[in-house]
Amino acid sequence: MPALAMPEPDADILDRRETIVAGLAALVGKDAVIHDSAATVAYECDAFVAYRCPPLAVVLPSTTEEVAAILRFCSQHALPVIPRGAGTSLAGGALPTADSIVLGIARMNRVLEIDTANRFVTVQSGITNLAVSQAVEADEFFYAPDPSSQLACAIAGNIAMNSGGAHCLKYGVTTNNLLGVRMVLMNGEVVDLGGPHLDPASLDLLGVVCGSEGQFGIVTEATLRILPKPEGARPVLMGFASNEVAGACVADIVRAGVLPVALEFMDRPAVIACEAFAQAGYPTDVEALLIVEVEGSAEEIDEQLDRIKRVAMKHSPEVLRESTSAVQSDLIWKGRKAAFGAMGQLADYICMDGTIPTSQLPHVLARTAEMAEEYGLRVANVFHAGDGNLHPLILYDANKPGDLDKCEALGADILKLCVEVGGCLTGEHGVGIEKRDLMRQQFTDADLELQMRVKDVFDPAWLLNPAKVFPIDMSAPRRLRNAPGRAA
Repeated sequence: MPALAMPEPDADILDRRETIVAGLAALVGKDAVIHDSAATVAYECDAFVAYRCPPLAVVLPSTTEEVAAILRFCSQHALPVIPRGAGTSLAGGALPTADSIVLGIARMNRVLEIDTANRFVTVQSGITNLAVSQAVEADEFFYAPDPSSQLACAIAGNIAMNSGGAHCLKYGVTTNNLLGVRMVLMNGEVVDLGGPHLDPASLDLLGVVCGSEGQFGIVTEATLRILPKPEGARPVLMGFASNEVAGACVADIVRAGVLPVALEFMDRPAVIACEAFAQAGYPTDVEALLIVEVEGSAEEIDEQLDRIKRVAMKHSPEVLRESTSAVQSDLIWKGRKAAFGAMGQLADYICMDGTIPTSQLPHVLARTAEMAEEYGLRVANVFHAGDGNLHPLILYDANKPGDLDKCEALGADILKLCVEVGGCLTGEHGVGIEKRDLMRQQFTDADLELQMRVKDVFDPAWLLNPAKVFPIDMSAPRRLRNAPGRAA
């Protein structure tokens, strides 16, 4: 089986397609079920576009009760279910199988409660990340995690992948800002985990669910921590002569004990692409660019930036440009937020997601460049440098035979390097299908067995999001054992 192959579809399920579609329509209405082959094409992949497969059908519920009814139906009929938020996963986390039902929660996008006194908001999980902050901005609050796809990505997907963003250096990732969830198990049972207050009663399973990639249940509501907006924020651009020098500057800023709200890295290919796309005013004659932002009162900002600039001067920056207006600040972030779209204008690419100790940045960047040259591929780097969350963008030609294979092989080598230097396979994109067969680089078989036992508890028949996270040679036999008669 190829490294990223999916299980063969269950012929019996395919034969029952009309009955299944009719059963789903009876639960949620015909307008909430998509089964026409032309229409399901929109759901055949997520943002990991190298692999695609149209699902059997797509169902779009509007309430937790409808989700529960759908999962009970699918459990009774042994139907695999693919949870889907906005489809922005970069690791194939929402890739369907041909015999699966995609359960999308995009219609579940309401704000249910805002409590600024206790600093939380409760939302349906289909709401976009950015819409959460927009819902509370009139009260001078915001939701901290801010993935680059925040305009489109859903809170459900953020929880599934434990997403971060540019400001996670100071405020943490999703798990640090998630207070509670309402989740539907595969048998249709609705459970509430956590809540808006500290130390809720019962076993703390919230940390198990956050980052579980749709393996345990479908989150329909979330209670999120919101924070008062800071008095102000100001970014500074720093350009350097090489990736290695910029990486060393990042390590020294972290070592100096300064805590920027964001510390972002872009190499020259990324800078050039972003500048052409967003016209952000980036210097295109430097080899690497850092965006460092601090926040607080005017005095706090000045003091923090002064310390950061003193560290940077030790590395002889070719450009050191501090924002002097809100317009300039918006442009700086516009360029960074547009990075993935900008790179897509140049070539097909796969965006990797490994995490390393910041002290290893110079070594890993240098070794990545060497490996790219060995494979004959181009790599652009744009990532969250402050917490060592790398996002190498490996460019390839999807129409050139063998290019995707080389791209995947280089990506695997980069992730192996991350683990070798003390890091891990993923920071915020998740494992999905992209990294599932690399899990043994980080975990022993005994480790993986324990993780799969947790899956057994939540989803005994292994119907939720099949063929993700765990190596196929370990998960396929388990699916057969736990659900006799199903094809794997």
